[in-house]
Amino acid sequence: MLLNYLKIAWKVLLRRRFFTFISLFGTSLTLMVLLVLYAIFDYTVGPHTPETQVDRLVFINRIQLVAQEGGQSNGFIGYSFLDRYVRPMRTPEKISLSEGNYNNVEAYVGESTLKLDRKLTDSEFWQVLNFNFVEGRPYTATEVREAALVAVINESTSRKYFGTSTGVVGRTFEAGAVHYRVVGVVRDVPISRSNSYADFWVPITTTNEDLRDPAYIGNYQAIALASKPADVATIQQEYARIIEQVPMPDPKKYKAVHSYARTLLASLTARFNNNADAEGGVGRMVQVSLVMALLFMLLPALNLVNVNVSRMLERSSEIGVRKAFGATSRTLVAQFLFENVFLTLLGGLLGLALAAGALMLLNYSQFMPYSDFALNARVFGAGILTALFFGALSGAYPAYKMSKLPVVQALKADFKV
Repeated sequence: MLLNYLKIAWKVLLRRRFFTFISLFGTSLTLMVLLVLYAIFDYTVGPHTPETQVDRLVFINRIQLVAQEGGQSNGFIGYSFLDRYVRPMRTPEKISLSEGNYNNVEAYVGESTLKLDRKLTDSEFWQVLNFNFVEGRPYTATEVREAALVAVINESTSRKYFGTSTGVVGRTFEAGAVHYRVVGVVRDVPISRSNSYADFWVPITTTNEDLRDPAYIGNYQAIALASKPADVATIQQEYARIIEQVPMPDPKKYKAVHSYARTLLASLTARFNNNADAEGGVGRMVQVSLVMALLFMLLPALNLVNVNVSRMLERSSEIGVRKAFGATSRTLVAQFLFENVFLTLLGGLLGLALAAGALMLLNYSQFMPYSDFALNARVFGAGILTALFFGALSGAYPAYKMSKLPVVQALKADFKV
């Protein structure tokens, strides 16, 4: 039966090629835009290097001090606060302390100036996250404790500075007027991975800042690795209890301290919302995104509905004959829906191809440094599911209306849709 439907659908598509072109164009263009946006989203918060274990990672990187007279202070967290209250936490398998953001420094190669992004980290940083080392190794706990001037650099920095990405371990690398010894080279990390991104990484103890400063607001973050995904909630609860017990930094000035242990997505959305709770405003963002996606799909869906109505009007005699020979409304609806879903799947495949091309152009343009967008299995699956939904959405009404036509009216084409 399905094979017959497939043959009929193909013949119908070839019968009115202009209508078919309009349908395919609208479907594929809509899906291309949605898939490009989803691919960027997945590349930012999905399980990609170095945050491959994203379902086990928890980020503690924002703190809010509420003033007695109203107002608030927000920012990254002080190193001393994290070292005192977060590092001793019992639930995480490992905890890393690092800069919450990166700092720009300059390096010189001949007469050229390189602007490089540097991040300060501890040795656990390399155990919590999964960097892809081209050669060498991460710096050790001993090197961090001794404030050794060592560095891990990415491939692009290695090529720009040394002219090669291999054979540079042990060589001297100067940045920000400081000479570092290269101990490792890693694959480039895209800037969208803001918690781990940098051009090069150095021990946190090499900073000129006073790491013993007791200020709650500072420049640092903690990344906790849970033993298993189910422990993420336990880590969040443990940190919530800690925050309830921390003393006010200045009781005369502040009345409350707010800070949360968040997932990767929540930690990123919370950067744009100082009043975000433990969820980081993710629920609201998902709702808005879904509404915008549906609105974006509405116009081409309505266009496809009109095209389907026109196509079915031409087949009124076929509908009348089939009903006269006993075809049920359910059978006709199933056939028309199958034909429409088949059409939108063709448009979906074309949309996937267009999205792949668009992502290649984005990678080439490097509008997001070190980006490597691609249609992975998650994005591909989302594209197919969206095409199926698009087909059902635009085909249900015409199929239902045409299946309900009385036989005589269908044969005479005497009706209004």
